Amino acid sequence: MNNHFFAMLARMKYINRWALMRNIQEESICQHSMETACFAHALAVIKNKYFGGNLNADRAAVLALYHDMPEIITGDLPTPVKYFNADMKEIYAKVEENACEKLLSMLPEELKEEYSPFFFKKEEDEYLWKIVKAADKISAMTKCLEEKKAGNREFDSALASTEKAIREMKMEEADYFLDTFIESFMLTLDEQN
Repeated sequence: MNNHFFAMLARMKYINRWALMRNIQEESICQHSMETACFAHALAVIKNKYFGGNLNADRAAVLALYHDMPEIITGDLPTPVKYFNADMKEIYAKVEENACEKLLSMLPEELKEEYSPFFFKKEEDEYLWKIVKAADKISAMTKCLEEKKAGNREFDSALASTEKAIREMKMEEADYFLDTFIESFMLTLDEQN
């Protein structure tokens, strides 16, 4: 029997983000997920090193790698559409749940339990998922900064609202990341050396 899970995972590179915006550089959910995983890992490490946390940074990274995988089936629905109103948000949550179930059905039965927590949140991972959400927003912010650096004003309001959303999460590790690392995303390669 063929199991299509990993072949579907490989299709993440074909799903582009920011569909309603003019992009100077397109970004796939595969690129975004890798970047989000790096940021989630960093946020967990920062929480542990500076703010008394005891988080599994490796698990945070893996959760982040899979966080947008349902979009292989749903596509990347733009945020203004996804969160247009409470009804739309609820409907999209159900669509995403169905996509998760479909993807898990593509695994051999013996593996489903191992992969299920990447799609259906477990209580013990609650704070790690919050880390992933912050990392996801940081990835969006870095995309906005890169577009701004390239002269694209299309992302100006997204940049402001994304930074505001991160700050409103009241996560000291996310604030630390922004205060310590975010300015570098506006520098050229030569300026970073």
